[in-house]
Amino acid sequence: MFPCSRDKARRYRLTDFYRKAQQDGTKIFAVAPMIDWTDRNCRYLHRLLSRNALLYTEMVVADAAIHGPRERLLGFDEKEHPVALQLGGSDPQKLAQAAEIGLGFGYDEINLNVGCPSDRVQSGTFGACLMNTPELVADCVSAMKKVSNVPVTVKCRIGVDDQDPEVALPELVSRVLDAGADAIWVHARKAWLQGLSPKENRDIPPLDYDIVYRLKSDHPDTFIGINGGILTLEDAKSHLEHVDGVMLGRAAYHNASILAEVDSLIYGDDHPVLSRDELRDAMMAYSAERMADGARLSHVTRHMVGLFNGQPGARRFRQILSTDATKKDAGPEVIARAFEALDQAVEALAV
Repeated sequence: MFPCSRDKARRYRLTDFYRKAQQDGTKIFAVAPMIDWTDRNCRYLHRLLSRNALLYTEMVVADAAIHGPRERLLGFDEKEHPVALQLGGSDPQKLAQAAEIGLGFGYDEINLNVGCPSDRVQSGTFGACLMNTPELVADCVSAMKKVSNVPVTVKCRIGVDDQDPEVALPELVSRVLDAGADAIWVHARKAWLQGLSPKENRDIPPLDYDIVYRLKSDHPDTFIGINGGILTLEDAKSHLEHVDGVMLGRAAYHNASILAEVDSLIYGDDHPVLSRDELRDAMMAYSAERMADGARLSHVTRHMVGLFNGQPGARRFRQILSTDATKKDAGPEVIARAFEALDQAVEALAV
């Protein structure tokens, strides 16, 4: 049985879960938007592991949503709900148009990227670059709010380059809240657009979680979520003592099995989780559907490689998915073989 039914998906679209979180103290766990990673195939897998986690698309540039192949960029499976669309851009009217397009696909939230430091966004003067123009970010939020019937949110950094985060972050937040933003997600590390590569910026400069905690104290009636360097669910729970939501990125992607504990540890939802066999069968069926639509098996299986890290048979599991699944004639039976390798490893230990 899939964790998120079609009926539940409809209820999510009609519920402002951020306002609900403020009213009854519900905490939100999210998987961060990650370029080239959190595509629809990744999100489908993550939804099988957790029925409550809020999932994000990888960033979609507004111009691409308007002029590009929309189904490929924005299409998703109904079972993915609740799922948020993250947009990149700096033109308020284009962002509003892209938001309307996303709403037509049924997304539960529209999020504006004000935090990505990659060369791709710097050349387009958006992402983390927008930290330098909080008034423009406010205009973008206001334009999207005018067309949206779901939450419009912002994901930002604490600052960029030589900015003083104690000044830059409160100013940005104040402006976007005045413009109607429903929630703020903060990556608790300054973005460096000059002098550091995006990879180096993952560790430098140091994280500053306390500034996000203080932001929440200063805005008790606003949803404030935290992101950056959070590796375990125990760490996540610790952060949730100070803020309303926690977002994991690479840690959730590279070791997706931790998502199977999110519902019980974060939401207190003790529903039965999928067994290994049920997960195998679900991903085989999903792969067959996607391949019928023209996808290759590896488009799905590349997100599964880290599923069982540290468990018996994990190395062979990774090998099968990394090699056999990339072959031209590969089909869902490759997934079955990978899972069989796990079973064989367990049986060998029992002898």
